[in-house]
Amino acid sequence: MNRVWTYIISKNLTTQEVAALKIECHNFISGWTAHEQKLTAEFEIYKNKIIVVKAHEDVHEASGCSIDKLTRFIKDLEKKFSIELMNRLLVAYKKNDEVEITHVSNIKELLTQHQLTENTIVYNTSLANSSDLVKWEQPLKNTWLNKYL
Repeated sequence: MNRVWTYIISKNLTTQEVAALKIECHNFISGWTAHEQKLTAEFEIYKNKIIVVKAHEDVHEASGCSIDKLTRFIKDLEKKFSIELMNRLLVAYKKNDEVEITHVSNIKELLTQHQLTENTIVYNTSLANSSDLVKWEQPLKNTWLNKYL
């Protein structure tokens, strides 16, 4: 099984910032361990808006200490790039094949302004494993945000 963690990037980054972020992520992933055992892992910065980290647990499982390392790394990225990544009140949605980010407090207003509809694709960032990636994109009406409809 593959574990997955996703982090919405709170603001638009420049091309240079995205390149630097990719280097930071690559360096972390290449040295990520669990109980002194190297983890087989990968990352993606999806459309420059969402960091997706995958740990392939067929050889070594991500343990509590390795997940703590990931959390510290993500917090370090927040400081280094002046971004929020741990804020679970950020919502990522698809607009014209791009990813837009907003705070959950804006959802009702965006619906009222018809910027969002019940069929707007929202990215499910509560994924736990790679099999959940089939539910990565969901219409807003099928997510926890449907309470705003």
